[in-house]
Amino acid sequence: MPKRLYARSLIIVIAPMILLQSVVAFVFMERHWQTVTQRLSTAVTRDIAAIIDLIETYPDERGKQNAVRIAQERLSLRVDIMPPDPLPAPGPKPFFSILDQILSAEITSQINRPFWIDTVGNSNVVEIRIQLDEQVLRVFARRSQAYASNTHIFLLWMGGTSLVLIIIAVLFLRNQIRPIQQLAEAAESFGKGRPTPEDFRPRGAEEVRRAGLAFLQMRERIERQIEQRTAMLTGVSHDLRTILTRFRLQLAVSGGKTDVAALDNDIEDMQSMLEGYLSFARGEALEDTGRINLETLFAKLTEEAKLRGRTLTVQLSGDPEVHVRPTAFSRLVTNLVGNSFRYAKSVHITAIHGPGSLIVTVDDDGPGIPAQEREHVFRPFVRLDEARNQDSGGTGLGLSIARDIARSHGGDITLDDSPLGGLRCVVRVPA
Repeated sequence: MPKRLYARSLIIVIAPMILLQSVVAFVFMERHWQTVTQRLSTAVTRDIAAIIDLIETYPDERGKQNAVRIAQERLSLRVDIMPPDPLPAPGPKPFFSILDQILSAEITSQINRPFWIDTVGNSNVVEIRIQLDEQVLRVFARRSQAYASNTHIFLLWMGGTSLVLIIIAVLFLRNQIRPIQQLAEAAESFGKGRPTPEDFRPRGAEEVRRAGLAFLQMRERIERQIEQRTAMLTGVSHDLRTILTRFRLQLAVSGGKTDVAALDNDIEDMQSMLEGYLSFARGEALEDTGRINLETLFAKLTEEAKLRGRTLTVQLSGDPEVHVRPTAFSRLVTNLVGNSFRYAKSVHITAIHGPGSLIVTVDDDGPGIPAQEREHVFRPFVRLDEARNQDSGGTGLGLSIARDIARSHGGDITLDDSPLGGLRCVVRVPA
């Protein structure tokens, strides 16, 4: 089998057509030739038998002339009455001549006299000689009178039409294969670190378009991951360098008397940062999908709200059981609600589990985020706090982790104004 899809597709298109035409030509045409030739040969033999009966009924010269005239004018046969010479020796029989076989059988069956036929000589005329009692009857008949000679027209039309259809199929198939080739070239270029061709866009059949869109989404996701990981490494080096500098300054200022409490605070800050980095790195980790109960998750958040002195209300509609990655989805909701607890007093959660989708909305009455900053805050280490190392500021990875988790589920997170006066976070994921 060929290796390329184009060649295989051509075989899939052309092979059934050739097979079908072969079967039609062998079965139908063979029967057509045999049936039509049988009937034509029977008719010509009957006409010859009628001429013989006419000659034998009126053996005088006038009767013979009338028989010759009737054969020529009414039956389209050229008839000659020859002396009773011996018939020529039988010639070689053609191997594939249906006419020779059927016509010989009909003459034997209807006339039953010695005969000689020539179906090989002149391609347009068939010569027949029949031995009578005192003479030899020679008959010239057109081949079309005894043989289905117009079959080649059918074969010509069938072959010509098939050729035209094959050409059309090749042209259309080439247009259908081209988008797949372009997709393969784009994927190969991206794998080698080269830019995607500028003219590449999803085109072709619906399945090919979906594959092209999936490739573009995959490319954007990989590029975003690379960008986020680069930013994370930059932030890690910066934050850890800051903590180490503070260690060095505290040791230099203390004059040998180490401030244990200050060092403990710095160690806690470093531990918090490292936990945030690890959580961010685990945001795209593979986890088997399973079912999570939203009521149980919201109950835990309600307990946390009481411990922090916050007000949390929950409104759930639909089946509380959802099919997601349980640990990752719990981290997503916890990060969003935790941000609201940090900056707001009242938080309201609305969860709608519909057919094939889950929408979770988190509203708070906090200060909110300016509209021009709402997309920027999803970048790693981006915080709106003035001081980077304040405890209230965290590591700036919460929203980045949440969006990565949502997108790994095939969904996304958007920010908007909340009816409570603060920020609204809307999570949409298929479930």
